[in-house]
Amino acid sequence: MTIKAFAFACGATALTALPAAATDLRLLSSWPDNQAYTENVALPLAEKVSELSDGALTISVVGPDVVPAFEQLEPVQAGVFDMLFTHPAYHIGTASIGLGVEGTRADPTLRRSSGIIDTLDEYYQTLGLKALAVAPVGSVAFNFILREPITGDPSLGGRKIRGTQTYNPVIEGTGGSPVIMPMTDIYSSLQTGVIDGAGTTLTGIAEQKWYEVSNYLSRPKFGTVGLFIFMNIDSWDSLSPEEQDILTRAAMEIELESTDRFDTLAAEEEAFLIEQGMELTEFSAADAEQVEQVFSDGAWATARITGGDLAEKMHQQAEEAGLLQ
Repeated sequence: MTIKAFAFACGATALTALPAAATDLRLLSSWPDNQAYTENVALPLAEKVSELSDGALTISVVGPDVVPAFEQLEPVQAGVFDMLFTHPAYHIGTASIGLGVEGTRADPTLRRSSGIIDTLDEYYQTLGLKALAVAPVGSVAFNFILREPITGDPSLGGRKIRGTQTYNPVIEGTGGSPVIMPMTDIYSSLQTGVIDGAGTTLTGIAEQKWYEVSNYLSRPKFGTVGLFIFMNIDSWDSLSPEEQDILTRAAMEIELESTDRFDTLAAEEEAFLIEQGMELTEFSAADAEQVEQVFSDGAWATARITGGDLAEKMHQQAEEAGLLQ
């Protein structure tokens, strides 16, 4: 054997002896690493995938400092990033169908067995994305922070309440007037009386220090919210069946774990807010009875804006499975 041939043979042997390179997926998150959503869904997903694959499949998480939350759908569609961790409200003009899931009970197992996640996936695949997971933010998600207690019927009659597409049906259904403003303006607007309250998830009030400028938490709590994980369809198709199975298993486990995670966080936050002087205030009996239905109807109305026949299919699947609120 010539020296050149010998060297080539040794090099080939060395290459075949090396372990296969790990597959690293880049996940774009709508929230920073230190925010509760990322801490309790995206980062645990990355850890779980690494564990299930023995490090052969990894996920690197980058946040809205790289791409702003409202501009993240397109770069994931284009394959600049492999995965997206977000909420449908951030791309509601392109795809509103995801809000329909929030018109259902927070039951990940039943959501999958009913077929609504498959139908959601069918829709998003037309946009070049695969729907991997919808992780519930607790068994119940929302309330209002208010400057003054509820004393009448309708409960929010005459009040200006910061809203979003998600909260607006409930605000209007209980007599209030929705006000649209960036989340960053809520503190000063409560402080100065520009608004009388704001719709919000059960977690995040303490982080934003809104307890300093509001005094009451409305009850009953209502609605559900989901955190969505999508994957660029070409990136998904490029994975081996084993890698796809690992991602699917990890996504399903995260869905099941997230309800308890966020219920615990919400209970801890409520206790903290009450320690800071906030009090609970109750909707009128009439509003309390209808608030879940109003929220669910609003979620499905939004889903139908772009969802069309597939949104109707999801609604039928949810109804047949007993998932509707």
